Amino acid sequence: MGAFDRVLSGIPGLDDLLDYIRMGDNVVWQVTDLEEFRYFMEPFVEQAIGDRRNLIYMRFADHEPLLSPREGLKIFEFNPDKGFEAFTVDIYNRITIEGKDAFYVFDSLSSLQSVWYTDLMMGNFFRVTCPYLFKLDTVAYFPLLRGRHSFDAVARIRDTTQLLLDVHTGDKLYVHPLKVWNRYSAKMFLPHSCSMDLEDFKAVDGGVALSRYYQILEEEEAQKQDQNFDSHDRFFSMAKLEYQQGRFREETENQILESTMTKDKRLQEMLKKYFKPKDYFKLRDRMIGSGAIGGKACGMLLARKIVNTLLPEYRAHREAHDSYYIGSDVFYTYIVSNNCWETRIAQRTEEGYFEKAGQLQKALLSGEFPSNIREKFRSVLEYFGQSPIIVRSSSFLEDGFGNAFAGKYESVFCVNQGTLEERLKVFEDAVRRVYASIMDISALEYRKQRGLEHQDEQMAVLVQRVSGSHWGDYFFPAAAGVGYSYSAYKWSKDMDQSAGMLRLVAGLGTRAVDRTENDYPRLVNLDRPAVSMQTNVADKHRFSQKNVDVLDTKKNHLLTKSTDSLMEILPLWYKRAVMERDYEAEDALNRMGRWRQVWFVTCQKLLENREFTGLMQKLLKTLEQVYGNPVDIEYTVNIDEEGDFVVNLLQCRPLFTGSRGGKVEIPSLSEGKTFFHLKDSSVGNSLKKQIHVVIQIEPKLYYEYPYGKKHQVAEAVGRINRYYKGSGKNLLLMTPGRVGTSSPELGVPVTFADISAVSGICEVSDSRAGYMPELSYGSHMFQDMVEAEIFYSALWEDRRKLSYDPELFAEEENLFPQICPDMEELFPMFRVTELEDLYYWNDVMSGETLCQIAES
Repeated sequence: MGAFDRVLSGIPGLDDLLDYIRMGDNVVWQVTDLEEFRYFMEPFVEQAIGDRRNLIYMRFADHEPLLSPREGLKIFEFNPDKGFEAFTVDIYNRITIEGKDAFYVFDSLSSLQSVWYTDLMMGNFFRVTCPYLFKLDTVAYFPLLRGRHSFDAVARIRDTTQLLLDVHTGDKLYVHPLKVWNRYSAKMFLPHSCSMDLEDFKAVDGGVALSRYYQILEEEEAQKQDQNFDSHDRFFSMAKLEYQQGRFREETENQILESTMTKDKRLQEMLKKYFKPKDYFKLRDRMIGSGAIGGKACGMLLARKIVNTLLPEYRAHREAHDSYYIGSDVFYTYIVSNNCWETRIAQRTEEGYFEKAGQLQKALLSGEFPSNIREKFRSVLEYFGQSPIIVRSSSFLEDGFGNAFAGKYESVFCVNQGTLEERLKVFEDAVRRVYASIMDISALEYRKQRGLEHQDEQMAVLVQRVSGSHWGDYFFPAAAGVGYSYSAYKWSKDMDQSAGMLRLVAGLGTRAVDRTENDYPRLVNLDRPAVSMQTNVADKHRFSQKNVDVLDTKKNHLLTKSTDSLMEILPLWYKRAVMERDYEAEDALNRMGRWRQVWFVTCQKLLENREFTGLMQKLLKTLEQVYGNPVDIEYTVNIDEEGDFVVNLLQCRPLFTGSRGGKVEIPSLSEGKTFFHLKDSSVGNSLKKQIHVVIQIEPKLYYEYPYGKKHQVAEAVGRINRYYKGSGKNLLLMTPGRVGTSSPELGVPVTFADISAVSGICEVSDSRAGYMPELSYGSHMFQDMVEAEIFYSALWEDRRKLSYDPELFAEEENLFPQICPDMEELFPMFRVTELEDLYYWNDVMSGETLCQIAES
């Protein structure tokens, strides 16, 4: 049939009233109860079966089935508990399969509000489903319970559907068309009455008849809920009222946890133990929109409650927080209102997973927020005034057990200077960037690698005040970093991995979580926090932090400043707390007649403060004990002239540490078969692993390759990675300098997506090119490698390298030209070799690592 062709409803009087239902119509019946809907649905079903239509019942609610199995009817069941996206995609896919000209009966839309706890998402479901049904020239019946939903949600449905019909029951049945698209008659939009057997449809236009009709409406009005608010807000208002009257039911707490905090049962039990009812209400008061606050926000709030409850000493040194939370429902509302849903559906397919990601990312970066959300954004900015803030991702899956998503999604600083409208524009752009980062290639690769690509991944947003002090035109904390209750990798023999570790920098913590150029955060093992890994001043200075990330309140953006450039604005007490003097360098300058003070960042005095390091160790251990799992945290430290300090706990998540192997027997060396043999040069756990493919990048040729083209080398690594992905083969990447650095002159600037299929990485030192290995403990790349159980070794040019034969596979076929045939410039630089009997052994107990061809 063609679009807008007339079809029979099974009720002749209704057909006359509406000038027939048409192909493409979505018909929403607003009813008091489902029995009213059945009056009109049953004749429609019988007519459709009689006309041999393709009739489908979409069953998803917990109410009694609207239809029982019968000949000529297909019934498909769906589960809204899977989450909005997964459920909606399942519905979409079934509609796609059924194709054009199908007839549908859906379960009650109101049931979705009960499952998703919000009218907003019920409305979003209809807004994306209805247009697709219209596009396929279908006819669909939907029941909607009157008085249960906010005016806004009903308006969304009214604006989207073709027909919206109000049904009431008195001594007769009444049908009041509220919307009939593309049709009109003089009395069409008056209420119409009919007998209970659906005969004798008449317009209600007499004074007495209208009075009786409106009396029915008046009686029904008393049963309605307050439709000025979303059901989510009504629920919280009722829960708060009950609490003020001395009641807080278990089912109320369970609904709050499910709808707002987390669906993870382990985390729910912890929240129940440490959260009080007032904590939930305080959280709701600081939310924008409905939905969940996401994993990062939930982890932060839970950790703060745990340590505040169990560590009395923390209370004296804790920094208060006043964060805001943009609920996850706002994310999908943004997608729907900006007409991105079809692209999102296409991206969810196997073939579109990567292919459509860029298109969706671009759309997310250019969308507009609904006016009511923008007003709430303004309120947040008015609250913070001109205090710098950070807009952080807090997705459904982020920071949960087994899925850290470290560094996969965006965090955006807003220096928050200028007029309110200027600050609002910057803030909205920051939220857009966070939303768009869900389509980042590394995030997609991470989800796919963990089998999460089909799970509901909604993005909530955490808005935090930036912790710090003003130093002239700059704003930053005294120190910041990441902490681990257990160090997954052991870098010295006498290190106690269970004591915990800090990665500490001066200034903003961005330099603690990203691999930075020629910069070295302070690594702190908490059993001996003041002990440096370097033994002399020259090495301390060389392997120290050279730059500080700051917020420039004058230029209104994030800057990286050299420590030397900040000396004039930093007070002496601060320098003494986080820096040391290099007197040897000062003496050398003095001999040249150029004396000046030489300071370098070590955070030494802060680490000599046992009150601080003791608190950090207790904090980490307390969280580990409560979580029943090692944890990692992000934090800031602010200090004053008297030496007092406050700690701001910004984030906490379960830490994946890998399997902790014992001793591995290293076989004897085989002459002519050993690829490399190392001592005290590997981090990770004891293991023996077969290597099927070795990828070698020649350091000198990489060094000589033009700087502007070095990204092509990372691209080639990514292509090799994708070529072998899913093959079951273990890959060993031999790469010059630092893997994953942001500075191509220091190493190959790969992302995690480029190495996700790799089993092991060996960073190769080469004095000809000046490359030095450096695994950035605690960085996001480091955490990626730990979670993916990628082993790591470093080939130093010193006593630690017992042997290395880079030409061992020279006689084997180089497969690089086959894998990357269009990258001829890189043919001399790359060697990709497939092998049958190559093995890697690492023994943590002895510190010995061997990679050689096993004896047959």
